[in-house]
Amino acid sequence: MNIIIVAGGPEEKHPDFSCFPVNDSVWVGVDRGVYHLLKKGIKPHYAFGDFDSLDSREREWMSSYELPVFEYDSEKDKTDLELALEWAVDEQPEGIILLGATGGRLDHELANIQLLLLGLEQSVPIEIRDSQNSISLKAPGTYEAVNEPEYPYHSFLPFNGPVNGLSLSGFKYPLKQQYLPMGSTLCISNELVNKNGTYSFSGGILMFIKSHD
Repeated sequence: MNIIIVAGGPEEKHPDFSCFPVNDSVWVGVDRGVYHLLKKGIKPHYAFGDFDSLDSREREWMSSYELPVFEYDSEKDKTDLELALEWAVDEQPEGIILLGATGGRLDHELANIQLLLLGLEQSVPIEIRDSQNSISLKAPGTYEAVNEPEYPYHSFLPFNGPVNGLSLSGFKYPLKQQYLPMGSTLCISNELVNKNGTYSFSGGILMFIKSHD
């Protein structure tokens, strides 16, 4: 089971929802993300938030669906999305896909990317997806990279400190046991030269970004 969470980011940054298994996933709307889902004809299984981004008409329309709602005060110590992600991670799904987390306010976007740590700490994969990008965090280990037409570019960034021993195989720009410090752009916009490649590292937390122009 996967959990797909839709936050309240701008709709123009949404990926194509038809690529997600609507009937085989648990859908969660967060704040305005509930409204976005209902507009697309997807009734979320759960709704989270203070819903301060909805006007009275939109809230009334949402209420007509009688959704299970986790409602919070607008003044709190965690964002609506963090609260929803904490719940989702506790459910121990196969993975969590996070939509609507980018493209709006920069402070929210950066905080949302940092929330990927919640999954890493509990061994639950979380992936942020938007119309151009896929973002995930990796713990030390060896991983396969797949050549996907929709994501020709692969980038590797240190997340909260340097990454040690980064090796890339099957890429246009291979690496072997590379030290990658914070602030380095060495591993931006790499490309696979075969159907598959591998990347591995021995220390740190790695942000893996797949993207297209």
